[in-house]
Amino acid sequence: MAPTKRKADDKPSDNHNTTTRVTRSSTRQATQQSIKLVAEPKTKKAKVTPKKKPESKAKITEAPPPSSKAENGSKTIVIEHCKQCNQFKVRAVKVKLGLEDAVSGITVLVNPEKPRRGCFEVREEGGKTFISLLDMKRPFAPMKALDMDAVISDIVNQIQ
Repeated sequence: MAPTKRKADDKPSDNHNTTTRVTRSSTRQATQQSIKLVAEPKTKKAKVTPKKKPESKAKITEAPPPSSKAENGSKTIVIEHCKQCNQFKVRAVKVKLGLEDAVSGITVLVNPEKPRRGCFEVREEGGKTFISLLDMKRPFAPMKALDMDAVISDIVNQIQ
């Protein structure tokens, strides 16, 4: 049987040393009382207003607004690619750089309007379509099967 807890005002039945038993609950009570005595009165805090995000002055666009022809009479090529997967973007950038390097004075626009889903299309603005892969499903096998260097060279031959 466990020994009984004694209170401070209880007198021991024996003539032994008078000690009080310290338990976890008695120490908690003692510390809570001392904390209440030490605590300062609460003061009202000022309300903190959330900071507003600064508006960006320059808007980032992927392509300039489309025009039927550029100022100097050069051709404009539009590359439309889906934003669903990074593979579309990689191929679109490769075609853009290849066309700009191969043909001087050409304007290449990437996604001037909201692209269609599962679409990879390269076309002349207001005219001929060079390559059109529409409504592709994952894993985008028709697009991945393309040799992009051959596609770029075919487009360059058709433009000139």
